[in-house]
Amino acid sequence: MTSTHSPDAGSDAGASATTEAGLPRHVAIIMDGNNRWAKARGLSGVRGHHAGVEAVRATIRRAAERGVETLTLFAFSSENWKRPRAEVSALMELFLLALKREVNKLHANGIRLSVIGDLSGFSDSIQKHIARAEARTRDNTRLHLVIAANYGGHWDLARAARRLGERVAAGELAPADIDEAAFAGQLSLAGVAPVDLCIRTSGEQRISNFVLWELAYAELYFTQRLWPDFDADAFDAALEDFRRRKRRFGMTDDQIDEAQGA
Repeated sequence: MTSTHSPDAGSDAGASATTEAGLPRHVAIIMDGNNRWAKARGLSGVRGHHAGVEAVRATIRRAAERGVETLTLFAFSSENWKRPRAEVSALMELFLLALKREVNKLHANGIRLSVIGDLSGFSDSIQKHIARAEARTRDNTRLHLVIAANYGGHWDLARAARRLGERVAAGELAPADIDEAAFAGQLSLAGVAPVDLCIRTSGEQRISNFVLWELAYAELYFTQRLWPDFDADAFDAALEDFRRRKRRFGMTDDQIDEAQGA
């Protein structure tokens, strides 16, 4: 959760970017490899997470420049609490520091910030700063930055089902009225376009319980680069790979070509 502090990023909070033709509206990234990057350099894992902050800055900046509408970053999964206590503590300190230092820069660059996940797991201070950041940037339209923290796809799906069940029990909703749209409306990313492109760094090829519903038709892009080495050029390479793909959504190539006027 970092800034887009750059002369190229602009500073009009009301400006809305235009997505380039053929590029994804919504990009989601599983930021993996901070610890391995640090270990390869004889550094602590915490140093790796600090280095990863620079990659976050570069990616946010480039996403805004290229006209991506939504950028969702997997910052801390619900399973990450299992990591060594010292590392988790350092991550929480880094999270709070980012909330304190970076929100004004995000706001100045027209970026809206949302945080999704089970926020009750965080300290009162972190929850307070999340609420302030979301309120301050709510009306910005240049880029919607979503940080997934203490987030798990299974948790999100179960919570959506529970919410619908509560509405049925209260007589507000009939079971027959529960369809895909009703279910999607209860998810953390309700109202946000589905993920078009999901990037994972560090060579791992799995989605690790990340926005499962929204990834249903996403193109998956895996790179060997460790997250701290992921820069604007690497982001551009992922976008260009996406541009070359043919998204069928269950249709044949002939149907796609006909719809595109080929």
